[in-house]
Amino acid sequence: MTIVFADPKPATADGKAPSPEALGDVMSRYFDTMQGVLAQHGATVEKFIGDAVMAVFGLPTRHEDDALRAVRAAADMQRVLPALNEAFAAEWGVTLGNHVGVNTGEVVAGDASLGQRLVTGDTVNVAARLEGAAGPGQVLLGDLTYRLVRGAVEVEAVEPLTLKGKAEPVPAYRLEKVSGTTEGFERRQDAPLVGREGELASLGDIFNLAMLQRACRLATVIGDAGVGKSRLIREFTALHADDARVIRGRCLPYGDGITFWPLREAVRDAAAIGEDDPPGEALAKLHARIPDEAVVDRLASVIGLSEAPFPVPEIFWGARRFLEELAGERPVLMFIDDIHWAEPTFLDLIGNVVKTVDASQVLVVCSSRRELLDRLPEWGLGEESLRLVLEPLTDADSGRVVEALLGGTGIDPGLQARIVEASAGNPLFVEQLLSMLIDNGSLRRDDGSWIAVGDLATLSVPPTIQALLAARLDLLDREERAVIEPASVIGQSFAVPAVTALVMPESAPGVPDRLGSLTGKQLVQPNADAPADEGMYRFQHVLVRDAAYGGLLKRDRASLHEAFVDWAEPINVAQGRVIEFEEIQGYHLEQAYRYLAELGNVDEHARSLGERASAKLGSAGRRAFARGDLHAAVSL
Repeated sequence: MTIVFADPKPATADGKAPSPEALGDVMSRYFDTMQGVLAQHGATVEKFIGDAVMAVFGLPTRHEDDALRAVRAAADMQRVLPALNEAFAAEWGVTLGNHVGVNTGEVVAGDASLGQRLVTGDTVNVAARLEGAAGPGQVLLGDLTYRLVRGAVEVEAVEPLTLKGKAEPVPAYRLEKVSGTTEGFERRQDAPLVGREGELASLGDIFNLAMLQRACRLATVIGDAGVGKSRLIREFTALHADDARVIRGRCLPYGDGITFWPLREAVRDAAAIGEDDPPGEALAKLHARIPDEAVVDRLASVIGLSEAPFPVPEIFWGARRFLEELAGERPVLMFIDDIHWAEPTFLDLIGNVVKTVDASQVLVVCSSRRELLDRLPEWGLGEESLRLVLEPLTDADSGRVVEALLGGTGIDPGLQARIVEASAGNPLFVEQLLSMLIDNGSLRRDDGSWIAVGDLATLSVPPTIQALLAARLDLLDREERAVIEPASVIGQSFAVPAVTALVMPESAPGVPDRLGSLTGKQLVQPNADAPADEGMYRFQHVLVRDAAYGGLLKRDRASLHEAFVDWAEPINVAQGRVIEFEEIQGYHLEQAYRYLAELGNVDEHARSLGERASAKLGSAGRRAFARGDLHAAVSL
């Protein structure tokens, strides 16, 4: 989660302490204003500590952009303060200097749905220390926060901070500016389009159909985050930018007035209205682009240039006439990004314009994640519409992405294979894994080649991907979480009976149905390599497994590792397969013991787990030694 600490320090012109009455009024109005700013960005205001505000982003539900929301909120807190200070100075002779720290990391949090909102841990402590180190009007970002938002901010690195309780200085960054992008992570814009030639041709076909029939058509590109929706659309745009007027809008995940935000952006794009244009100039530009006064009136009300209210059907009419007016000059390509975040009314608007735009060459192209199909399974399947569901890239295509991102220079085949396997066909995952390896020095360029540094046998989850996956997992209901979390303890592949044995008794009968719904959400899939009668599944990505496992408390991991061995051991004995699975069972017992030891719970039961693990791992190690596998023998 991401934590924001803000501490307003009062000051007076004469240096004297403000009166209790003045301080009470000033602080009350400050807290009310800041709470409103934080809530607008989706924060949970955890508590007030003296004069300080502590807010949490990611409680009760995590979002992939929690860090970016927090940084935007911190910037807005500083933005609204001058107006408050003017009033405070005029009324009480008091001003406030706001000091803000933002930090991201793992925390221990109660179940917010049960009212348990306490958040604790080192991440919280560092956020408070960053706030203490920030100057008046400044926002200091922790290292992980910066890495999660660096594609959307401008910062100035400050001297690493020596903080109480930290052995090493902590990197920190002073926030200078936040951009309007919806993605905090940096994306490579120069990577070639790989493995989407068929989808690109399909988009070209429906564009040609709209041009030929002089009609409005709809194309929807659906896929998981990072699978290549935006890249495909960008390539399609480049091919047809000379043939049509291109306008774009995007749906926002949160905020006030977001229902018609995509239309607002598309209209401003078409009329070349800048964000800093004063209302009069913006309205003049809109009139110049759309001469119909009635249409302008309705569009102006949507994009914030008029307070005149219009009912939704008239807004729909205005949007239709807007597209028809534009298409009277040249064909129109209208892109709407991220319609999985769209309000139902805006989805109705899209359907309405597609049906009602008359005798005009218009193609509306939408991008969406699969969540849209949970709400509207028939979306985009109408007559002469196109729905493209992007599947993961093949291993060969993922390998081509790796090579392209590294400038055509290959890397160790074993490492490339691990990156390809972990990414499971998702180009963003490939990109972020490589970025993480380069950033942390595990992959460096040497004499024109990329060299692996250290042991890269396992790949950790980059924070950007962890945020994406954690947000997806938080969308699951309790019953789905009750299945996917025990499954993550078993491993990348798992058997249905094993999961059934590990879940709570009341959840056991529903395991097959829950696995079916998780399959539909592209989180797990039946394991095609295993015999059908074994009921084997596997995680769609090893990174999904890691994210699910990472969400479990250590005591829960310990009990589930132990429970898995207790379930598997008698089955293996009965089947005469004890030796075959000895190493795996030893691993699970070892993990159970280690987690209990980390928690300081090394009692007789924990010691018995350690002894069982030692016996199994030692036996497997001696067999490895006997066959000459010295690396495995040492490891075991």
